[in-house]
Amino acid sequence: MRTTPREPRQRLLARLLTALAALIGLAVLGALGPAVALAQPPGARAATGLHISDGRLLEGNGNDFVMRGVNHAHTWYPGETQSLADVKALGANTVRVVLSDGHRWSENGPEDVAAVVDQCKANRLICVLEVHDTTGYGEEAAAGTLDHAADYWIGLKDVLAGEEDYVVVNIGNEPWGNTDPAGWTEPTIAAVKKLRAAGFQHTIMVDAPNWGQDWQGVMRANAQSVYDADPTGNLIFSIHMYSVYDTAQEITDYLNAFVDAGLPLLIGEFGGPADQWGDPDEDTMMATAEQLGLGYLAWSWSGNTDPVLDLALDFDPSRLSSWGERIFHGADGIARTSKEATVYGGGDPDDTRAPTTPGTPTATATTDTSVTLGWTAATDDVGVTGYDVVRVGDGAETEVAASAANTATVTGLTADTTYTFAVYARDAAGNRSARSATVDVTTGDGGSTPGTSCSVGYRVVGEWPGGFQGEIAVRNTGTAPISPWTLAFAFTDGQTITNMWGGTATQDAGAVRVAPASYTSTIPAGGTVTLGFTGGKGAANTAPTGFSLNGAACTTTK
Repeated sequence: MRTTPREPRQRLLARLLTALAALIGLAVLGALGPAVALAQPPGARAATGLHISDGRLLEGNGNDFVMRGVNHAHTWYPGETQSLADVKALGANTVRVVLSDGHRWSENGPEDVAAVVDQCKANRLICVLEVHDTTGYGEEAAAGTLDHAADYWIGLKDVLAGEEDYVVVNIGNEPWGNTDPAGWTEPTIAAVKKLRAAGFQHTIMVDAPNWGQDWQGVMRANAQSVYDADPTGNLIFSIHMYSVYDTAQEITDYLNAFVDAGLPLLIGEFGGPADQWGDPDEDTMMATAEQLGLGYLAWSWSGNTDPVLDLALDFDPSRLSSWGERIFHGADGIARTSKEATVYGGGDPDDTRAPTTPGTPTATATTDTSVTLGWTAATDDVGVTGYDVVRVGDGAETEVAASAANTATVTGLTADTTYTFAVYARDAAGNRSARSATVDVTTGDGGSTPGTSCSVGYRVVGEWPGGFQGEIAVRNTGTAPISPWTLAFAFTDGQTITNMWGGTATQDAGAVRVAPASYTSTIPAGGTVTLGFTGGKGAANTAPTGFSLNGAACTTTK
């Protein structure tokens, strides 16, 4: 449940002064007579579609809109159009689409962009369109300028006009590198003014310098001047959070600085898996975004050069990586927090009717530490958007899972223990059904998972002197979920694992044993969990060939 963002004292004072001024103005107006009209401030206009008000992103009807979605690399994978439907089916309300203005990659022309917008609308998604060619300008020699990107958007004006309810224009991705990041401010202001002078009324999004991460604080320090340069005030800032943001303090300080200043912000990209520069604290990013009511867009759906950041393997929504499971189904994830835009009929403020009560849940699969539940779907006059599974006990209930479908798996349970579960249905307006009848489920007794059947794919993602990054995809080829699990294998060339995501590794000489993380503790039948790690190596780096899961040998795939 999202809490209302706190209102800083300076914003509250400003509101009071504005109200007082309005009252005084009305009194004077009455004294002067009906022929006198109130003057409008420069740039004032009626809200058109998505717009910024008091530091918040709102829809045209004034409804608060919080982005919950992912990035999709359309310009490099133009044939993967099914991806938009797939991310919507997993609960996203927004997709940020990678485009090219032709400076560095092949230009996405008007017909292609119009088709992307149509696909977003057909899948009831808000569409953030971004030019990627600007990435790392000033440090990356191949990068283009924000001015060139602005010209590209102006060339698309006829395509985008009238789409203000559905489209946000992200002028350029990470439009400045680490070289002289102070140079970011003036080109950003100039690009915003250029688009406004051309008649764009869309919400404009601007990315930070330092490859989007603003670790030198240039955007943070100059955000007010950039915002003030937009005559419409319809501008939102985007911070990209990767390994620079590896502590809770760094994350909360940055996000709260914008909220306290009354400036609109979202996390336009972020990653969770560790790399050679650090381990991003995605848990704090997502929890703080939810607490403050800020949007977030995870990087990225699939097709990364470094696939550790793929949310789905090979664009297959049934093969979510551990990173994908975290984003879609974890705490503060998309399934639990996303609300569809009201422009599509979701979240209608006038919709006060709750869904019908879901059917009594039943256990369809049970292990020592997890249970998969299914139930008869609820109905709603507008549409059911998801379900919340709760554990009931001692007169209280605790939410333990969320799902867009009428099935969910609850993990992290204790062996040989009886639990009581129930389900609520919810719609896009936030209406919640009555609680379903409860079901009691007893977990397994702690013995090993019978009939384990598995395959393992191992690959080296990248190498550098003395180190490397690896990936292990563990697939359950059996017909029942596997939980808990332990993966075992051995290195033969003295390699050592220094950091792992998706699991916890212990190593004795070359022998390695991996226990799951909370969000990878169950491998569904036919499903895959992906582990990533960085390690140390010598001159040789031979891949292990023998893997076992819970003591059962796995086949090895490439």
